Amino acid sequence: MKTLNKYILSFVLVASVSSFAQEAAEGEPTTIQGLLQLVEQGRTSEQNINTKREADFLANKNKQAAKLAAEKRELARQERIADQLESEYKKNDAILVVKEAAYKKELGSLVELFGHLQSSAGEASALFSDSLTSAQYGKEREKFLNGLSTKMSSATELPTIRELEGLWYELQREMVAGSEVVSFDTSVINLEGESENCKVTRVGLYNAICDGKYLEYIGSKGQYAFLGKQPEGRYVSSAKKLSKADVGDVVKFGVDPTGPVGGSLLANLIQNPSLMERVNQGREVGYIIIIVGLFGIGIAFWKLFTLYTMGVAVAKQAKSKNHDKSNPLGRVLAVGEEHMGKDIETLELRLAEAIMAERPAIERGIPVVKIISVVAPLAGLLGTVTGMIVTFQQITLFGTGDPKIMAGGISQALVTTVLGLVVAIPTTLLHSFANSSARGIINVLEEQSTGIVAEHSDSK
Repeated sequence: MKTLNKYILSFVLVASVSSFAQEAAEGEPTTIQGLLQLVEQGRTSEQNINTKREADFLANKNKQAAKLAAEKRELARQERIADQLESEYKKNDAILVVKEAAYKKELGSLVELFGHLQSSAGEASALFSDSLTSAQYGKEREKFLNGLSTKMSSATELPTIRELEGLWYELQREMVAGSEVVSFDTSVINLEGESENCKVTRVGLYNAICDGKYLEYIGSKGQYAFLGKQPEGRYVSSAKKLSKADVGDVVKFGVDPTGPVGGSLLANLIQNPSLMERVNQGREVGYIIIIVGLFGIGIAFWKLFTLYTMGVAVAKQAKSKNHDKSNPLGRVLAVGEEHMGKDIETLELRLAEAIMAERPAIERGIPVVKIISVVAPLAGLLGTVTGMIVTFQQITLFGTGDPKIMAGGISQALVTTVLGLVVAIPTTLLHSFANSSARGIINVLEEQSTGIVAEHSDSK
């Protein structure tokens, strides 16, 4: 025990020395008595701090106990309130069951009627959301019908007579609108996405036009919008006539009643590619075919014109005694007259030479038209084959799940074949006409030269 006390005393002394090392360094005690005095001072200050801590703890303990007691009293009060509310809830629940039974008894057959009315209100709201009349009558009727449907499904309120009349009124107004052709001013979304005022003509529930252009209804915005692509010219022309028509005028106009709200056929029609879009589907091969075809047709018409003027000049020369060297027959007759005094073999050879000299000018350009008429369908076939290769590559990548991919690729591939045939058919006809015209002129030259030879032979 004594040994233990010695160890404790030594530990205390070491701790005191280390705790007050700074004060010792400042005071710099040089004797044991000074060091002991410093230790006593430190012990006194620590006792004061501990005493203060204990007093604070006891004071807080008393406060926490008081707060705990207050919370327990509040808990007890709330439990009493909860018991009271639970008792009232059970009483009200029993009353509610009785009231619901009385409510159902009083409604009787009206329950089925209200169910139909709720269904009608919901269906009408869904129908009006995409109807062309919504841009004219506004979105308020949809809000009214949605509110009526919600009210009737709650089973806590009954619709009023005015609300039932409102449902009937909206349905009746929509039916009447289906047989009307009316014009009104409203905002329309243009192709730039901006709103502009426009006089809209609505044809029943099927079509709406503005400035001779067809419109579509955007339900999310509650506005009409111009179609990004208008249908073919005849439909647009009838729309323009209707836009300019006055009250009482009779105008032929295509009505599209297909689809749930009309306009489905029109939507499909505007998706069909136009002539230029189909031409663009042929891409590079198609462009080459068109350029070559236009070149060949131009040469053919130029050649037909030159052969026509040449034929007129040759026919005029055949009736004249004077030799006009501005036409092939005049030049051949001049050669015959020049060599009339020579032997028949020489005359015949000179005339044949003169005719052969005229043939290149007469037949110039005709072989080019023939070549184009042959090459055009071959180029179209080339474009078709390359397009089919691309289509099969798409099938390899994306599969055959979507037939539109195959149909679209095949359609594009066949465009070049069509272009080739479109070029080949007229160029073949034009080549035939030009060739026959050239042969006719050459036959006249040969006939006249044979006549000259025969006349020379008779003269001998």
